[in-house]
Amino acid sequence: MEKEMNMDTNIETEEQKDLGVITETDRYLFGEGTHYEIYKKMGAHIMELNGQWGVYFAVWAPKAKNVSIVGDFNGWMGFNHNMKPLGTSGIFELFIPNLGEGALYKYAVTGANGMTVMKSDPYGVACEFRPNTASIVRNINGFAWTDADWMTQKRTKDIRKAPMSIYEVHIGSWKKNGDTEHAGFYNYRDMAHELAAYMEDMGYTHVELMGIAEHPFDGSWGYQVTGYFAPTARYGTAQDLMYFINYMHERKIGVILDWVPAHFPRDAHGLANFDGTATYEYADPRKGEHPDWGTKVFDYGRREVVDFLISNAIYWVEEYHVDGLRVDAVASMLYLDYGRNAGQWVPNWYGGHENLEAIEFFKHLNSIMERRDPGTMIIAEESTAWPKVTVRPEDDGLGFTHKWNMGWMNDFLEYVKRDALFKKYAHDKMTFSMTYAYSENYILVLSHDEVVHLKCSMLEKMPGYYEDKFKNLKVAYTFMFGHPGKKLLFMGQEFAQLREWSEERSLDWYLLEEQPHQDMKDYVKTLLHLYREHPAMTECDDSWEGFEWMNCEDGDRSTFSYVRKNKDQSKCLLFVFNFTPVAREDYRVGVPNLTEYRVILDSNQPDFGKGANTVYKAEEVECDKQEQSIAFVLQPLSAYVMEFSNVHKRKKAPVVKKVVDKKLVRLSKKANRNVKKNK
Repeated sequence: MEKEMNMDTNIETEEQKDLGVITETDRYLFGEGTHYEIYKKMGAHIMELNGQWGVYFAVWAPKAKNVSIVGDFNGWMGFNHNMKPLGTSGIFELFIPNLGEGALYKYAVTGANGMTVMKSDPYGVACEFRPNTASIVRNINGFAWTDADWMTQKRTKDIRKAPMSIYEVHIGSWKKNGDTEHAGFYNYRDMAHELAAYMEDMGYTHVELMGIAEHPFDGSWGYQVTGYFAPTARYGTAQDLMYFINYMHERKIGVILDWVPAHFPRDAHGLANFDGTATYEYADPRKGEHPDWGTKVFDYGRREVVDFLISNAIYWVEEYHVDGLRVDAVASMLYLDYGRNAGQWVPNWYGGHENLEAIEFFKHLNSIMERRDPGTMIIAEESTAWPKVTVRPEDDGLGFTHKWNMGWMNDFLEYVKRDALFKKYAHDKMTFSMTYAYSENYILVLSHDEVVHLKCSMLEKMPGYYEDKFKNLKVAYTFMFGHPGKKLLFMGQEFAQLREWSEERSLDWYLLEEQPHQDMKDYVKTLLHLYREHPAMTECDDSWEGFEWMNCEDGDRSTFSYVRKNKDQSKCLLFVFNFTPVAREDYRVGVPNLTEYRVILDSNQPDFGKGANTVYKAEEVECDKQEQSIAFVLQPLSAYVMEFSNVHKRKKAPVVKKVVDKKLVRLSKKANRNVKKNK
């Protein structure tokens, strides 16, 4: 055990001995950025030490002159609770006997400039309900998990091949419960039952929770974090969140958390200038500050900071059993000039604008996560064309399992919001994504960012009269579900929320009393179940073997048609779309096989075509570069899905080829006889 020396007398004192909780090995690994369970040592932990029960505290503040513990147990005066530094590690520790569960505390950090600031615990597992900011001593161990089967399957399932339809949820505004003590917020436990029942009925496979790490300002939606290891007190305790996740797993629903390693706020009690200097952030403001957001940027070149972030990711996965992390604002981490003008950023060693340290951080994070917790999704919200985001680090990729397809989202919305008269001028917006659809493992997203800040709800983006808006939205959603890639839809958009989303109020559930909105909800439910029940929409989702355009060039009429295929092509699906309010009486679409095409979805029918049993038989009429086709009336603003088999040959070989073959045989025989005569 390492022993510290009294600086004044150079005589070893008993009270300055290391407590033995954080070992030399711990310090070494932490300094190397590879102590992936450092959260089990740092922060506040209830334990027995030297025969006494109390709380062990440890915090990293490498440039601090002094750190003391203040709290409700000492009148917020830390004179008697000064922490002891552990060598040159920058870690301070202290054990306080007879302290336990529920104690409020902060670190009084005195910087090199002599100023003392009260800081919340960076590794604290619980915080006060806002606007209070103290950390709380909690024991998060001992929850009785019952999701062993789910966790086993998760480790063995190929998440890139499985269906994934994500329901993005902000817990604080999905529904309000009228509880004035907590501003109407649902508790994690109460939310679990109601949300799981809703998602089961609808057919979603995963829920993605927006920002549930502790944050001071509701309006940040959880994306400006001050408590990286603490579930926000808005919705309950750590055990409450564990109950939520466990219950979701029991109902066969995966849980994804939004995670923010890109930046953090300047709030005085948070990470900013933690020890009086730039501790967690880059010291140079040209790297360490986001001009647009007014936030601090993590220093990805500092190993202790990297260790803090990677251990935090592992903490949520291993301690809370989450199935994935959606990494926010990845582009802002990859580019040194992100949101900055000339002169406001510092080039890398090679003169480029890539943040080499952030690149290494992602490779480190994703490789260790794959090794420790296989089956865990690490999803990049990356808004540029950065290459190999979902390629393994050993192949020079970043190593994410999935990437949000922001390019598709922007093009898609640009097209669907246009008036029918002008859609033909943006036809390529709906086809361009297929030129790169298999370059990454994509998730198609219509997220919260698209229905705020005067961008309108999804319904209000649609052109046309009131009734036409619903028809347009059905066609748009069907195109999305048929397009290769996993799916994500933000809450409220499944029943055509009218207003933009606001974290201050509940979704407008009363709209379901109106037939068009209930009809839209039922339609999205039909799409979700169609997606899960038909292998053609998922089995070959990452390969051209699973997709084929029939017609992507009909810009003048704003129609599209394509085929999705399962592995053995026994149950393929034909998708046909009309994005204009004009009926096409003479519509004909090329098809890949001379067989029957059974309608399983018709957006214009009251029951969405499920009970009609309409079947179209292909004819030997060339169309769309296919030798066979079907003809039907293409209704205004409509989407069709038809099931067919593509197993057998498309059609018999032309007779003319057989005739030509016989002539060649006769000519060959005659030539051979002439040769014999000449001999």
